[in-house]
This record gives sequence, C-alpha cells and structure tokens, in this order.
Amino acid sequence: MNVMDTLRERGFLKQIVFEEDLYKLLDTEKIYFYIGFDPTADSLHVGHYLAMMAMAHMQRAGHRPIVLIGGGTAMIGDPSGRTDMRSMMTKETIMNNCKAIRKQMQRFFSFEGDNGALMVNNAHWLWDLNYIDFIRDIGSLFSVNKMLTAECFKTRMEKGLSFLEFNYMLMQSYDFLVLFKKFGCVLQCGGDDQWSNMLAGADLIRRKEHKDAYAMTFQLLTTSEGKKMGKTQAGALWLDRNKTSPYDFYQYWRNVEDADVEKCLKLLTFLPLDEIAELCKYKDERINLAKAKLAYEVTKIVHGEEDAIAAEKQAKAAFSGDSDNMPQATIPQGMTLVADILVEAGIAPSKSEAKRLIKDNAVSINERKAQGFDATVTDEELANGFVIHKGKKVHVKVTVK
Repeated sequence: MNVMDTLRERGFLKQIVFEEDLYKLLDTEKIYFYIGFDPTADSLHVGHYLAMMAMAHMQRAGHRPIVLIGGGTAMIGDPSGRTDMRSMMTKETIMNNCKAIRKQMQRFFSFEGDNGALMVNNAHWLWDLNYIDFIRDIGSLFSVNKMLTAECFKTRMEKGLSFLEFNYMLMQSYDFLVLFKKFGCVLQCGGDDQWSNMLAGADLIRRKEHKDAYAMTFQLLTTSEGKKMGKTQAGALWLDRNKTSPYDFYQYWRNVEDADVEKCLKLLTFLPLDEIAELCKYKDERINLAKAKLAYEVTKIVHGEEDAIAAEKQAKAAFSGDSDNMPQATIPQGMTLVADILVEAGIAPSKSEAKRLIKDNAVSINERKAQGFDATVTDEELANGFVIHKGKKVHVKVTVK
C-alpha cells in the first residue's frame, strides 16, 4: 500500500506540493525524507508526537527517515505561529537539549537496518556558515515580496518581525538543500504551520539544482473545537517522564473528549483501522473503553509497556477508591496547609491555582471538602495517610516522608 494512502486514511495529510508526482515516486522508489525538530527545550512534547508517528508509518513502508535536529536554526527561533519573539538560547543550552531529544527519539524509530533512521544536526553546517557567501548564493534566489506573504510571518508582522527571524526561512530552505546534496533527500515533512518554509525549501532545490523536490504537511493535533491538544493546567504535555509523569500522561488521554477519541486513535496509535472503528462505534458510556485503549497505547509508545500497565492500574485504583494502588505522593513533615500539599503532590502547578481549586470546591481530603484558603489536614490524617481528590478524576494517596 502506498504510504500516502495510509497517511490519508488515518487523517495525517493536510497539504502536498506536486502530489501526483510524489505519489508515483513513493509507489516506485524508497526515498529519503526528513522532518526538523528545533531543540527549544530539553524534551519533546505532544505537539511533536504526531509528526514522529507519521515518520514511523513512512519508515514501516520502507522509506528512510532523517531526523534533523535544529541546533543551528534554534539560534534564530522559528517565528511560525508566534506573536512574540522566542527567547534567545546559548549554544550550550541548545546542545544539551539536542542530547536529551535524541534519547527520546530512539523510542519512535529504528536506527538500524537498510532504512534505519539517520539523525543529523544542522549546527554542523549553519554555525560556521559565511554570511556573505550565503546571502549571495542562497539569498539571491528569494523574493522578499513573496516572503512577506508567507503564513509563517503574518502573526509576527503585527508586532514587528525582526530581521533575525526573517532569516529563518532561508536557513530552513538551506537545510533541505544540504540534505538533498548529502543524502539525496527529496521530501520534507512537518506540521502544517511549516508549509511556507517547506515550499521555499522545495523551490530552492528546483531552482538551484534543477531537480524534483517535494513538501508534505500533516494536520496539527487539535480538538474537535479547533484548539491545540496537549495543553494542561501544569503547561505542556511533555514526553519526558520527569516533566509529565506516565500516570498524568495516561490520564490526559483517558480524559479526552468523546468527539476526539477516534481521531486520536488513528493518529497516535498503530491500531488497525477496523479495530478503531469497532472501538468507536458506540457513542454512549461504552466510548470509555476506547478512551482507556487510547491512553494505554499512547503511554506504551512513549514510556514503554511496563509504565503503561502501571498507569492503567493506578487509574483503575483511583476510580474504584483502592488507595493502595492509586498514584502516590509524599509531603515533608510539618506541611499541613492543603494549598501547599496540592502543589507538593503535583496536583496543582502553583499555589494560586491551588487556591482557585479550593475556592471552586474542587478539592476534598478523604471524604470532606477543603474549605477556605487556610484549610489544613488533621494530625490523624497525617499519621495515617490520606487521599486528596481534585474533582472526579484526580485522586492521589498522600503520606508524610
């Protein structure tokens, strides 16, 4: 089966340049393709997840992925979809982030075999680039008028686009050219917010090398209401267990809206489409079986089967009131204020958020509601341990260190 058909059936595809020619190429040849990941943090988040799943499907179809880590482009910062300029990072921070991301990537791709994934860092050719030579050789092929119409610059134009950011499109296009020359890479993939940059890269190869090059974008991971998925009260949904625990990761997917379950199963798991259709054919309380399957499969891919089983067991225990097997947290001796405990146990990201939860009557200690910002736990609860509840879905067993 042509991998483009697979990606289309599962809902990945958004835009493709020279679609008919690319379809024929994917039918007849095994190609190199790449996706770029800028190391803006020391962990990938759920926004990267969808792109890596698409890469995995393409690798399974026999094509060879190139994971491009943007150690060079991160020095500038991608303006796509931004209303403000990204924070500037040092080279040391960027390279530390690159190392952390590489470890996470190894869960998603095979780096062995004839089509094993390659990982390259554009710092190797961008950090020592001669700017005068670059502008003469590459910049002369770009139209400023055309660049200013690009979607990736629109939101930044409203508040002021720096010349630094304006260079990003040239740098990303140059990456594609380098990978084309070095590996014969003919396809760049990525999120649909990268469409303008990707078109520019394919156009650069066609103009400079007089060879075919293609771009293919994937849907962004959004809810049925059009909002980006992966945002929690504590911030982004990270793939690093130290930033988002496997249990919290599992719970996020267990609690997605009914309308988003089928889409997420298609995009974020490898389950066959007929199995997904069977899981999602009911629109009543039986959809919870599909949610549980989604949460388990996604957690297994990101954290491994052992963590997925443990998270599933904890979730069932929390729902049934089995305090011995639900998520655990410890607090230091002397901590009695409920607002402080909510933060210490990772239930609230800040004390202000903890107070808001208490004000909204969303917090209970065992079976009693926490009343007032100065609510405390009793000496007996501290001695025996207690369960703290946030709403109907978060339940944590708390003990004193």
